[in-house]
Amino acid sequence: MVTGIRRVVKAGFVGFWRNAYVSLASIFVLSIALFVIGATMFINQLLDTSLSTLQSKVDINVYFVPDAPEDEVQRILQAVEALPDVSSVTFTSREDALQQYRERNKDNAISLQALEELDENPLGANIAIQAKETSQYENVALFLEEQREQELPQVQVIDEINYARNKDSIDTLTSIINATEQASLIIMSILLIAAILITFNTIRLAIYTSREEISIMRLVGAGNMFIRGPFMLQGIMYGFISGVLALLLFYPLLVWLGPRTEAFFDLNLFTYYMAHFGEIFGLLVGIGIVLGLLSSTFAVARYLRT
Repeated sequence: MVTGIRRVVKAGFVGFWRNAYVSLASIFVLSIALFVIGATMFINQLLDTSLSTLQSKVDINVYFVPDAPEDEVQRILQAVEALPDVSSVTFTSREDALQQYRERNKDNAISLQALEELDENPLGANIAIQAKETSQYENVALFLEEQREQELPQVQVIDEINYARNKDSIDTLTSIINATEQASLIIMSILLIAAILITFNTIRLAIYTSREEISIMRLVGAGNMFIRGPFMLQGIMYGFISGVLALLLFYPLLVWLGPRTEAFFDLNLFTYYMAHFGEIFGLLVGIGIVLGLLSSTFAVARYLRT
């Protein structure tokens, strides 16, 4: 068994170097396919980052009346934080709200003068709520409306919920996110299928040059695994080398693109590439090996059936 494995490995390396030009053509095509797949991954990451940035700028604000009981405010705050749809809740006290108002209107003398003429702070506390998904804001708003309806007439707590004002923006953003995710999935699927078909046909052409050799091996009684083994090994070599080459191609490209993507998308692709190099290496090289192995296996199977 060990001798057979050694012969298969030796035959695989010999075939790889003997058909050097064919091997280079297969590696070139597979490298381009993996580069396209990797580029699609990076583009998808940029889209995810951009959409996350947009989502972080959308929230629901709940404004409490100035004399709202502190315990009721805290009760609503804790209830909102416990909602499964909520990602984060930012609480702003009355004092902080007043300070923020002063900062926003520091160049507006009339507003500041009107504020000074009041005997007390006219602003109430408020909370800013961010949902995990934009489609979940409606559920959060319904919960807040239920809390408002449960208030006693003589003890008003919630003054305003601004979901209605932001609803159009939230709905538009939700539509954009859904459309982008669907388009990204479709494009990645098309590119992956194209890469598989191109790789399969290229490796099949490479094995086509060895069809007479396969026929002779069958005539002398070689088993299917012994015939298939060297080509499977060559497919693995194609995939591994192509994956490494694709990674090397990305390095100088992302060094140049990194600062530019950071300026437009708040994500430095080169930093992302280096931080997730192990995952990207495993993914691209793994896809390359699988593509090369499967393509070789199916291509050889055609000649084993004849």
